[in-house]
Amino acid sequence: METTTTITILGSTGSIGVSTLAVIDKNPAYRLHALTAYSNSNLLFEQCQKYQPTYAVLVNDGDAAVLADRLAASTCRTQLLVGKEALEQVASASDVDTVMAAIVGTAGLQGTLAAVNSGKKVLLANKESLVMCGELFMAAAADSGARIIPIDSEHNAIFQCLPLAASGLDKAQTKFVDKIVLTASGGPFLHTELDSFDKITPEMAVRHPKWEMGKKISVDSATMMNKGLEFIEASYLFGLDHSQIEVLIHPQSVVHSMVHYLDGSVLAQMGTPDMRIPIAYGLAWPERIASGAKSLDLAAGGTLEFQKPDLQRFPCLRLGMEAVKLGGTAPAILNAANEIAVAAFLAGTVSFLQIARINEAVMKKIPCEAAASLAIIQDIDDSARKLAKELILKGFC
Repeated sequence: METTTTITILGSTGSIGVSTLAVIDKNPAYRLHALTAYSNSNLLFEQCQKYQPTYAVLVNDGDAAVLADRLAASTCRTQLLVGKEALEQVASASDVDTVMAAIVGTAGLQGTLAAVNSGKKVLLANKESLVMCGELFMAAAADSGARIIPIDSEHNAIFQCLPLAASGLDKAQTKFVDKIVLTASGGPFLHTELDSFDKITPEMAVRHPKWEMGKKISVDSATMMNKGLEFIEASYLFGLDHSQIEVLIHPQSVVHSMVHYLDGSVLAQMGTPDMRIPIAYGLAWPERIASGAKSLDLAAGGTLEFQKPDLQRFPCLRLGMEAVKLGGTAPAILNAANEIAVAAFLAGTVSFLQIARINEAVMKKIPCEAAASLAIIQDIDDSARKLAKELILKGFC
């Protein structure tokens, strides 16, 4: 790449943010406008020293004073901003070309929307933005001219298998598509006996067999809620009916997803299970750059397996599929309940099996309505979180 691209990374201290910086290390055509973190001030300081961004954002102000002093005492010229509003500022800044939206959960919604409304090229690793308000999100992108490049390995794979569109995602890209297939590793408990699920601990759940991820997304992979959320996300991203989306278990994580066309052709994207590949594709799109990932050796990889998911084993996947059919605020309700349930599981408050039970109970108790505005979605999100917390406090099982 000959020209310099200016980028803001929302969530630079998380796994996607760290991987993004690793790709940038190999490609000098990127200038960092801003790096942001919620509370990991130590790593954020180290990143500021190395990359010298114009701004650093610390959302949680608890360590802000200490970080400000450390920056002032160093040779780093980075200016510190504090609070959620600062995320919107650095995501929408006029001299920013590209925004990596890598903040996990609903905390990343406002910054991501700010980038979309500003017409940026948005590398979307925050699936909750689409899950919570997919219709509003995609409408905002259409209005502003923002280019949405999905970074989740599955959606990125589908994007790579679709015809190239000048503006990123384009409904014309799916004109000749019969269906898309999202592949899933099956997580760490694909072959675990069902009667042992009540003994699953957080430590067991976060040990993914293929991918290195944060704790929350690792638990979502173990329950396959991540695939339920990706099912919802794919419907909005590619403008497809739920009947055109399929999930297949693929334990080897070599085929990252595939597109079936009306003429019988099937295009698949393959690669090693390394998030630097979709990140590099998103950064360089419509060109390509080195990612640093190992090249795929099919001869050494052995057999590739595919199977339909067992929805009794993975009820969270079923809930995601049901949320797409219901539409409206149902996906936001499910997402909010799941964030609370997973946090409680990681804290040792609820069991692994209770995650799906809490999610389903919240979906049944809160009526689904049209997701007509961000205010409505945020109110529903608050209500679902409160109900999930109440169920946990009452010892729901």
